[in-house]
Amino acid sequence: MPYRRFVALGDSFTEGLGDPDPARPNGVRGWADRVAEVLARDTPDFGYANFAIRGRKLRGVLDEQLEPALALEPDLVTIYIGANDILRPSVDLDTLAEQYDAALARLAATGARLLVWTAFDPGGSATYKLLRGRFALYNELVRESADRHGATIVDFWRLREYRDWRLWDEDRMHMGPAGHQRMAIEVLDTLDVDHDLRPLTLPDLVTPGRVESLRTHADWLRTTAAPWVHRRVTGRSSGDGLAPRYPSYVLPDGVSRATRS
Repeated sequence: MPYRRFVALGDSFTEGLGDPDPARPNGVRGWADRVAEVLARDTPDFGYANFAIRGRKLRGVLDEQLEPALALEPDLVTIYIGANDILRPSVDLDTLAEQYDAALARLAATGARLLVWTAFDPGGSATYKLLRGRFALYNELVRESADRHGATIVDFWRLREYRDWRLWDEDRMHMGPAGHQRMAIEVLDTLDVDHDLRPLTLPDLVTPGRVESLRTHADWLRTTAAPWVHRRVTGRSSGDGLAPRYPSYVLPDGVSRATRS
């Protein structure tokens, strides 16, 4: 079926962080924009809204984004949340899952097609693999909720090509342009939507020497890890002061009305 009203909810994953485009709101594009551009091409009166804001934890997403999303009466809703909670020193995954489940119940009750994600498998990351058990448990809870409410799952955990760091931004936390393009392809394939998207060409794979690896890791600690920890300690978020990129329906950038007609 064609989708005419697409609403995306979540955090930096869905906002598009790591996929820069200075001409767009908040200076990013992302997989959701890429999906919306495909959906809009042959769909009259298409509208796309994206409420996602970087740094938001699950409770923040639900408190700020759920009601505005429901008010737009979408026929396609995507939501991916919880990663920012899992990365905290402690987290109650059962409570997290209960809150998520209640939100999915409300979204599913609208009759919209509902798309959710499992979390990425961090087993290939020296930084995040210690949290692999949390991610795996979270995924099982998400699968249960998806089954209960008839949601479709994009199984990020099984997308092994994301073990390739060329799909990620230099901050090692967010997908880069190639990662967002690959995710857009996965979403469209999961929705069984015809498209012409292809993976972006990756740079040659280079294995750095020990000295270069140490230097790169030191730069990452200074420019990414330390600021992230500082925000956690001071109770701030990278999304403070940011508004949703598209809080009401728009025609996606990159799709002209002439092309669509």
